[in-house]
Amino acid sequence: MASPQERKSALRFIVALGVVSLFADMTYEGARSILGPYLLELGASASQVGLIAGVGEMCGASLRLISGRIADRTRAYWTITVVGYFINMAAVPALAFAGNWQTAALLVIAERTGKSLRGPARDVLLSDAARSVGHGWGFGLHAALDQTGAVLGPLLIAAAVARTHHFGPAFLPLAIPAGGALLMLVVARTIQPSPEVAAPSEMERPLPRVFWMYVAAAGLLACGFVDFPLLAYHLQKTALAQPATIPLLYAGAMTLNGVTAPLFGKLFDRYGIVVLPWGILISLLALPLGFLGGLGAAIVAVACWGTGMGAQDATLRSGIAQVVSMNKRGGAFGGFNAVYGVMWFIGSATMGLLYDRSIPALVEFGIATQFAAAGMFLWLRQRLAVATGRSQEASR
Repeated sequence: MASPQERKSALRFIVALGVVSLFADMTYEGARSILGPYLLELGASASQVGLIAGVGEMCGASLRLISGRIADRTRAYWTITVVGYFINMAAVPALAFAGNWQTAALLVIAERTGKSLRGPARDVLLSDAARSVGHGWGFGLHAALDQTGAVLGPLLIAAAVARTHHFGPAFLPLAIPAGGALLMLVVARTIQPSPEVAAPSEMERPLPRVFWMYVAAAGLLACGFVDFPLLAYHLQKTALAQPATIPLLYAGAMTLNGVTAPLFGKLFDRYGIVVLPWGILISLLALPLGFLGGLGAAIVAVACWGTGMGAQDATLRSGIAQVVSMNKRGGAFGGFNAVYGVMWFIGSATMGLLYDRSIPALVEFGIATQFAAAGMFLWLRQRLAVATGRSQEASR
């Protein structure tokens, strides 16, 4: 049981990292809110949008695995985190100068690569602090701050698009929160609490088998979870929403994400992974509502999408932190993110191709895949509970 002082120190650090993510999300989630329409403006097709969104995740997937393992071996968590954030933040404002969809695609891949590089190392730092306050609550609180930025960024973009009536120039103001993220990262480094030290017996312990089953379920979920750029592409192409309205819808989704993540986090700390399937059942409704309905249904779809993201943000990494010891978490988060990224690519590419051929088939694919993921998580709940108990015993 953590002392009040340890909890206070951990909470300060989680909030500091949350503010870093707030500024970072203002930057890249603001960009993401108009990425689909921007690529359409540059001449990309739906298939190309799906491929670009997926390739960015896939290219970063292998890097997540490598950077996570390097972080475990070197313990250079901060160096990897800072370099990743710098690449992540620099690529977004540069999108304003992309003259064609191919150049924009390269910048999107660079942005995703930077995010992938720092992801495992940052998550290790966060998980170490969250052990003092509850992993679900720690990750949920961080996600709430993270999504505050994801709300403010699209609002900033919406104002810029409404003023210029073009998507390209709207990326330039995002340089301001990008700089704020890097400055706040320095502040977070100065208040990091004392890290957990792994016992010698833990250093050689392999990742538990249940971890890989958990990763497989998460990968299946990623495969069936529609990427917002494709949904935004549909809203723009069918004229269901005005250009300046699309980032506002995304901001609404991020608001729900920020509200529901701490809620799902608290529920996770109390009930375990069983809360995630309920979030999945909500998120899969985004497919029929968003692609088969009108504007009203699309608004509800975006709300379901944001709620599903909140459930994932609060629970997926928390589950890993509970069953994997500190010294293995870099590789664990890297392996998780690698599989998740590759499966996201497969799902995004498949949905992009299906969109050009049969929208009902796209909807059926996403629903079936997410429903199967929910079933896998339910099947794993007892195994995860046993693995969590073993991990807690080993750390004493």
